[in-house]
Amino acid sequence: MPAANVAVVTGASRGLGRGIALALGKAGYVVYVTGRTGTKQTSRWTGTLQQTAEGISASGGTGIAAVCDHSDDAQTRMLFERVKAEYGQLDILVNNAFGMPDEMAAPGVFWERPLEAWRQLIDIGLRSSYVASYFAIPIMVSARRGLIVNTSSPGARAYLHVLPYGVGKVGHDKLAHDMAHELKPFCIAALSLWHGIVKTERTETFCKANPGLLQEFGGVERAESPEFAGYLIDALYRSPDLMSLSGGTFYVSELARRYGVRDTDNREPPSHRALLGAPFYDPVA
Repeated sequence: MPAANVAVVTGASRGLGRGIALALGKAGYVVYVTGRTGTKQTSRWTGTLQQTAEGISASGGTGIAAVCDHSDDAQTRMLFERVKAEYGQLDILVNNAFGMPDEMAAPGVFWERPLEAWRQLIDIGLRSSYVASYFAIPIMVSARRGLIVNTSSPGARAYLHVLPYGVGKVGHDKLAHDMAHELKPFCIAALSLWHGIVKTERTETFCKANPGLLQEFGGVERAESPEFAGYLIDALYRSPDLMSLSGGTFYVSELARRYGVRDTDNREPPSHRALLGAPFYDPVA
């Protein structure tokens, strides 16, 4: 058994997934990062799995790039077989893989969009999280400790982006809620995190093109860094009261304040509860 904790972060070539993986690397984890972009950039957005893995290793962890198309169950199964064979344990799974082409964030009604939107956000999003959890949990069971985190959003409650986006996010919250019931005897926690505005390259680009776009949320300068949720996930895994959170859905900013976690610039990013509402599975609501 390795001295370090072992994590898998899906959808980690760029954006939020990359940030979470880098934060876990700074905490000394072995981090498998997955996605379809291995060593060559495949979209206008920069970032590859190899670059993420190298960043993890440079920060003190061990980064492992694992190319995996999460729409293919066989590839997902082989990923977790590899983790078990190489390390024999899995402590944290972060379900973050999903597709969100730029045009899906533009205004428009669902019946005038391609049906591909459903596949990108439900099949590659929600279903792939179910499948990853399915293959990850047997590795965690013997240790009687583990954490599964679904990256979600207030879009589970408020209307954001495109219709399948919200369906996928509320599905992630319900997935964590119900998994928690079945995982309780094994001391494995499952929870869902609502992220605020995250300062990714995509967000910053959109804000430059549309000045004032996020002013009601304090502007992009008050946004969460991509690493912020990763710092929180590490703190949660190390917390003795982790199981008390299992099944819940939480704003990252609120839970971070509770556990004394601050962002990279020592800020406390704001909660958007007043604007976007409370999660459906909120233990404190």
